[in-house]
Amino acid sequence: MGADFDRLHPELRRRFSVGLAGGEVCTGHGVMDRVWHGRGFVKPFLVLGGTRNILVPRGGRNVPFMIENVPYADTFGRETVSFVRTFDLPGRSRRFDAQMVLSPKGDRVLDYLGTHQHLASELHFRAEPDGSLLIRSGEHRFREGPVDVRVPELIGADAEVRESFDDSTGRFHIQVRVVNRHFGPLFGYEGSFRATYTDVRTRGVRPGLRPVREEARA
Repeated sequence: MGADFDRLHPELRRRFSVGLAGGEVCTGHGVMDRVWHGRGFVKPFLVLGGTRNILVPRGGRNVPFMIENVPYADTFGRETVSFVRTFDLPGRSRRFDAQMVLSPKGDRVLDYLGTHQHLASELHFRAEPDGSLLIRSGEHRFREGPVDVRVPELIGADAEVRESFDDSTGRFHIQVRVVNRHFGPLFGYEGSFRATYTDVRTRGVRPGLRPVREEARA
């Protein structure tokens, strides 16, 4: 983000500075006012994605929520920060996993989705005039073995994340929308949470947080 990073609210700067150099883990606990998904025909795709902790196939209101941002070096020595979201939905909890990896040249951030990092999305960050953060996804790629292909627009989706901090309540507010350009809204959630910070050297990376498979390409 360069100088644009300095325009963010100080609490957002701290939260998105989580990394190995700072040594902090950020854990958020809160409630999603609404977790929603699109029309009925998208449900099978959400269910399929849910088997790999990509998107969430169930909706709900006032859903307890946790997000874990933990920095670590992955199998290939790259600095990685987890964005693992857990939704305590009726019946069972659901996870939406992502791991942010800085490209070797340091010129872009890739968001690897799910337990096996088969899907990779470029992320674009922008500070808004009110100090909030806007994140938009770019090109999506499917990677498995020798296969490295761009996900067609017909079956892909664009994600938009808006995050802000409310000084009066001490809470982060987040709104996420995932939309297919042809079929419309697929999935999203909105709500708020409080964040706490701990030392990564004492907490470490808990079992099950890292993906089952890590993709070498960035």
